[in-house]
Amino acid sequence: MKGGKQELTVIEGGFAPGKCPSPPAGLTEEARKEWRRVAPVLHQRKLLGDDTMATLEAYCRAVGAMRQYSVLMDTEGHVIEGRNGPISHPAYKMLSIAMRDVRLYAAELGLTPSRRGKHTDAPKADPWEGMLA
Repeated sequence: MKGGKQELTVIEGGFAPGKCPSPPAGLTEEARKEWRRVAPVLHQRKLLGDDTMATLEAYCRAVGAMRQYSVLMDTEGHVIEGRNGPISHPAYKMLSIAMRDVRLYAAELGLTPSRRGKHTDAPKADPWEGMLA
């Protein structure tokens, strides 16, 4: 092939340069609040690319659902009167599932305290950390 080599541009992590994207349509107000809180953090870490947008949306939806179920149970009580006496509120199971989903998506996005340090450029305090694991 004649001519010089083309210069390649390396894009790490599928990062989308530019401004942080707005929340997608259809999110509840609680989910939109979470998007506005978390998306800038991921964008700053250069982790908010096309490959993570769906995971972030799912995370925000789970946070919105978790908060909605929490408010419902706080209003109506954690134990309600059933046909045969007191029972656990039906929203408890949905709350538990939403909380599990939030935890899993947060870990996937690197938003948990244990994963947060893995996405920084700060040097480790102990150079031997993780060598013997």
